[in-house]
Amino acid sequence: MSFLKEFKEFAVKGNVIDLAVGVIIGGAFGKIVTSLVNDVVMPLISLITGGNAFSSFFIPLDGKHYDTIAIAEEAGAPIMKIGPFISNIVDFLIIAFVIFVVIKQINRFKKKPAPAPVTTKECRYCRTSIHLDATRCPNCTSDLSE
Repeated sequence: MSFLKEFKEFAVKGNVIDLAVGVIIGGAFGKIVTSLVNDVVMPLISLITGGNAFSSFFIPLDGKHYDTIAIAEEAGAPIMKIGPFISNIVDFLIIAFVIFVVIKQINRFKKKPAPAPVTTKECRYCRTSIHLDATRCPNCTSDLSE
């Protein structure tokens, strides 16, 4: 099958549209979660840590003191942005948890595959698994037609 034909089948099946919808919804959901983390969760954590804005926690690596991340960045100082990093971790964990719950719920509604049809039976004498239509056991040669 040619590459273009395969691509056409892929695009026509709706996979591309499903992917596009997923990306758009994921982007919007990401903004909601980021707002939840930055505007609700982190202020609560800041309250617990003594009222400091958690997103402003940073460590200047040049040994000097800076009042804010913006001042340190303006001075060109190398800094480790601890607060924003932890905010992103919380952001990720919330998104991952919600995706886990959504996928778990979707999988609940998927049809379970039908069990495979029975094609074997057990010899009543030697307990060997044999074909369902067999009239004689290939292992013990017992007559099974009864």
